[in-house]
Amino acid sequence: MAAVSAGPGQCVVWFGDPLPHERKALAAAGWQLRAVAPGHGTGRIGLRAGDTVVGMLDLRDADAAAADRAAQLAEEYRHLPFLAIIPRRLADAPGLRVLLEQCRRHFTRAPEPDKLVAAVTALATSPVPDSPTGLDALVGQSPAMLETIATIRKFAPIDLPTLVTGETGTGKEVAARALHDLSRRAGKVFAPLNCGSIPDNLVQSELFGHERGAFTGATARRTGLFEAADGGTVFLDEIGDLPLDAQTNLLRVLQEGTIERVGSHQPIAVDVRVIAATHVDLEQAITVGSFRADLFYRLNVLRLRLPRLADRGEDIVLLAQHFLDRFRRSHATRARGFSAAAQRAMLGFGWPGNVRELLNRVQRAAVIAESELITAAELELAERGPLSGGRGLDRARVVAERDTLLGCLRESGFNVSLAARRLGVSRVTVYRLCRKHQLCIDQLRRTGTRDR
Repeated sequence: MAAVSAGPGQCVVWFGDPLPHERKALAAAGWQLRAVAPGHGTGRIGLRAGDTVVGMLDLRDADAAAADRAAQLAEEYRHLPFLAIIPRRLADAPGLRVLLEQCRRHFTRAPEPDKLVAAVTALATSPVPDSPTGLDALVGQSPAMLETIATIRKFAPIDLPTLVTGETGTGKEVAARALHDLSRRAGKVFAPLNCGSIPDNLVQSELFGHERGAFTGATARRTGLFEAADGGTVFLDEIGDLPLDAQTNLLRVLQEGTIERVGSHQPIAVDVRVIAATHVDLEQAITVGSFRADLFYRLNVLRLRLPRLADRGEDIVLLAQHFLDRFRRSHATRARGFSAAAQRAMLGFGWPGNVRELLNRVQRAAVIAESELITAAELELAERGPLSGGRGLDRARVVAERDTLLGCLRESGFNVSLAARRLGVSRVTVYRLCRKHQLCIDQLRRTGTRDR
C-alpha cells in the first residue's frame, strides 16, 4: 500500500474484520488500528482525547440492504470525527488509501448518511494522489517490505542517529530519504555522501570544511557537508570506508554537536541528524581495527535492516513494472509489460545486485524489446539463475581476477584508495573483491607481500 501522510495519534476504527494484509498495510501507512464488531460501541478500544479518528464501515460482504445498513451505522457512530465506508470496489489497497486521505482532508465531522454514501462512491473513482514523501520509492507489498515501511515510520520522528544496513543495491539511500522526509527536518537539506568515493586526504575537508591556507591548494574557506546541512540530515553511505581520523571527528559531531574546519580550532555548532549506511559487517570491522567501536555504538542507536530483493517475492514483478512505467515516461519503447516466462525468470533469479540490478536489467530490456511484452531473454535471464558459490564461473577468469587484484594491492602498498584508483573502481568494490577472493588486507599488510 502506498504511503499516506499520517502521524502519531491517527487511528482507524474498523467496524468489521480486516484481513491480515490490510492490518499490515495500515501499519505501514502509519495508522493505528482498532477493530470492533458493528453495534459494540467504541468505549473499549482505547481512543485518546485529541486522536484523529477515521471510522471505517466494512460492507464488502454486505447484501442488497447494504445502503440501509450503512445509513444506520453512520447514524449510530456519528460522534466519530470522520466516517467512511469500504464498499466492494474499495477492497484494494490504493482505494483504501484514497478513502483514508480524502476523509482526513475533507470531513470535519461525520456527514449525513446519504451524503456519506455519495462521497465514498465518488472517491472510489478518483485518482490516487501523489505522495510528497520518499516512501513513494519503496515499492512493494511483501511482508518484508511492509515491515520495513512501518519501521521507517516509527524511526522517522525520533531525532536520533540511525544505521541502515543491507546488501548493496537494496535501496539504503531511498530509505534514508524517507526517514528525512517523514521527520521534523523535512523541507531542510538532505545531504548524501558516499564515503568510499572520496580520496582519504580530502574526506575531512569534504565533511567539515577548511580554512584558507589549511593545506596546499586551499585558496579560500570552504563550508563542509555538516555545516551546509545545518538543520537537516546528513546521510553517510558506506560508513565503513570512512578513514579513522574522520571517524574521530564524526564522533565529536555526535557527542557534542560541533565541528571544526580543517586548519581551525574554533568549534562550530551544527544541528544535523546523522543517518549512516553500510553493507559490511561493522562489528567485524571493529575486530580488525578498521572501525571505531565508540562510533559504532553512537551510530547504532536505531537500526533499519533492508531485506534482500530475493526475499521480497512478488515485489520483484511489481518493481519491474514500476521501473518500466517510469522508463516509458521519458523514453520511447515498445515494451508495456513482461511475459509470463519473464516473470517466472525474475522470481526464480537470485538478484545478487538487488533492486539496482533489477532496475538496470529492466532499462536495458526496454531499449532492446521487440514487442509489447519483455521476454526472459531480453532480461538476460533465459539461461541464468541464482549463483551458487561461484561454481558456474570460469575458473581461469576467477584466478586472473584474483591475481590482478592482489598484484595491484601489492603495488599500492595495500592502500585501498590507491588500489581502487589504479583499478578504476570504488573502494567498496575493492573490499567486495577481497571478500570474494578471501584476501584479508590487514593480514597482507602485516606479512608484507605474502597472501595466505
